Amino acid sequence: MNSVGKSWLLLTGLIVFYIIYLLFGALVFSTIERPVEEQLRRDMDALKQEFLNQSCVSAASLENFLVRVLTANKYGVSALRNSSVTSNWDLASSMFFANTLVTTVGYGHTTPLSDTGKVFSIVYALIGVPFTMLVLTACVQRIMYPLVIAPVCLLQRSGLEPRPATVVHFLLLLVLVVLCFFLMPAAVFSAVEVSWSFLDGLYFSFISLCTIGLGDFVPGMQPRQKYRPLYQVAVMVYLFVGLMMMYLLLRTFHKMSDLHGLTSFLQLPRCEDSDMEEEREPIVHEDSRTANNMTEKAASKPLDPGSQPSYNTINKG
Repeated sequence: MNSVGKSWLLLTGLIVFYIIYLLFGALVFSTIERPVEEQLRRDMDALKQEFLNQSCVSAASLENFLVRVLTANKYGVSALRNSSVTSNWDLASSMFFANTLVTTVGYGHTTPLSDTGKVFSIVYALIGVPFTMLVLTACVQRIMYPLVIAPVCLLQRSGLEPRPATVVHFLLLLVLVVLCFFLMPAAVFSAVEVSWSFLDGLYFSFISLCTIGLGDFVPGMQPRQKYRPLYQVAVMVYLFVGLMMMYLLLRTFHKMSDLHGLTSFLQLPRCEDSDMEEEREPIVHEDSRTANNMTEKAASKPLDPGSQPSYNTINKG
């Protein structure tokens, strides 16, 4: 079979596996969550019937009341007396909403009420999402050397072969990310948010940094929470830095896959075309004059992130 046939066969296998994976997840979620939902539905029906039996309110009036309350709650306005009197659209809350919009986290706890706000959200996200991705990419490129390239080179100088060195580095980076951006924030969230457990905090961190943003847990929503604006700003900083580290982790894994031949085996594109150009370029130039010319040429060119050291400059032998 030629390479084109193998490529299509591999793609078909990946799609089939993806569909099977979705079906597996659907079966598991349905098995776990559906009984709990049905029990909650029965409890709500019993509570509503008990309320109707103890009052002169008609079932139609109660239904209308509940629909309006639930609709208001969907937009972040609670009918409960002990709910926070702070607006969901003050400066800090609006900035938090803008942050979740452009980072594609999108908790959905607060949504625009007006048609003008909805139109502006479209335009704002249309510009803000790619710009945020650009900023994240630029930040990751700047920290690739101190957090990825330099540690791998240090591991090689300590005696490890190139490929084992990249694996050890990736595992260490993974442990660092899990500790600093999942476990520690989960402990902080469980301490600050009274109704959250450690598992809730860990769940929120994972759902947020994977940009899933289900919205069932949103920080800063407690009634009359102290220092709420400052807390929301701190969460925004955490989300940005956390997303940056997740992107760094994914890039590191992709580069490691390039080095180990996994991307070639799966017939996937390499991490960066610029890395391929670097790979074809010899590290040591025998002709000193050529080296001097290249140095002068590099000095006259603007800084190119693709010219920074990468995994592909590591000897694959």
